[in-house]
Amino acid sequence: MKTGRIIIVISFFFILVSAGQNDELEKSALPERQTVIDSWGREVSIPDDIERIGCLYAFTAHVVTMLGRGDDIEAVVYGSKRDRLLIEINPHIAEAGIPSDDGIINIEELLKLDLDVIFLKGETALLDTEVEKLERFGLDYIVIDYETVEEQQRAIEIIGAVIGREKEAAAYNSFYNDAFRRVEEALVSLEEEEKLRVFHSVNEASRTDAPGTLGAQWTAAAGVINVSINDPLRFHDNKHFASLEQIYLWDPDVIIYNQEGVGDYILGSEKWSGLKAVRKGKVYQIPVGISRWGHPGGMETPLALLWTASTLYPAYFPDLDMHEEIRKFYGTFFDYRPDDVMIESILSGKGMRMPKGAVRAEE
Repeated sequence: MKTGRIIIVISFFFILVSAGQNDELEKSALPERQTVIDSWGREVSIPDDIERIGCLYAFTAHVVTMLGRGDDIEAVVYGSKRDRLLIEINPHIAEAGIPSDDGIINIEELLKLDLDVIFLKGETALLDTEVEKLERFGLDYIVIDYETVEEQQRAIEIIGAVIGREKEAAAYNSFYNDAFRRVEEALVSLEEEEKLRVFHSVNEASRTDAPGTLGAQWTAAAGVINVSINDPLRFHDNKHFASLEQIYLWDPDVIIYNQEGVGDYILGSEKWSGLKAVRKGKVYQIPVGISRWGHPGGMETPLALLWTASTLYPAYFPDLDMHEEIRKFYGTFFDYRPDDVMIESILSGKGMRMPKGAVRAEE
């Protein structure tokens, strides 16, 4: 009897040891994870080893490409496939899936892509129905959202941390800050009465900047008086618009715009013809590269700042050559060396984005 009991005890002991070993093996088989804090302050647990990236916000596809992980992007939004320079630098994006349209996620298509992490636009994350889709299937997502220069830089830091490119993100933000410093030093003697009054048209002729936004910050840093930031604007679909009557009251010295075709509309419209900027031909297209420079969802904010300041105050920037700035920027951060033809295309802003609907037609 004693012998039998001893055998049972020993057997039970080995079962416990074996079970413990199995638990340890199962734990060791689980992928290592890290915790990051996204733009909303959410603590998110994600895999340490990120291999397949979903960029459901165009800005994040720009940044992931810039940080050297463009070949790992497996999901994008339609807008990313419209950016000609982005596709030239990172042809892999042309083959990426599009599981989201105007913020609405096709969860079946998304699941097929087997992503390790998803970068989600703040506007989409506000939609409970879309977030529920991700959470129902346990998909890891990082909210990327910003309104200001500081928040945009933080967003770049977050993306760098998620994909293991912290040093590259820090290098870009260093350049970003240096651009602001260079402009500030160049314009140190600019008198208040010398400052030009500017209307910044964003995508649509009458869409513009509100106070405290990215556009308000970088235009102010460029030494101009942004006429739209001190008066009430119409808010619609998360965008700010000025009435034409209000624009006439401002009567800006200069109009800058970022959407191809808007300048032709403004200069050719009888309704806009009485404005000082139109009468004097002071209507300028902001360059377009990876994205529209200075756009709320674009990452080339430092270039928009340098271009605006040097274009409107050339006497203060005798040594600044935007052709050379472009060569250095894309060479340094995208390992891409644009030829003279591409540089002129970037500066003109023409033909750099495919028309809306063109990508959908190809699908």
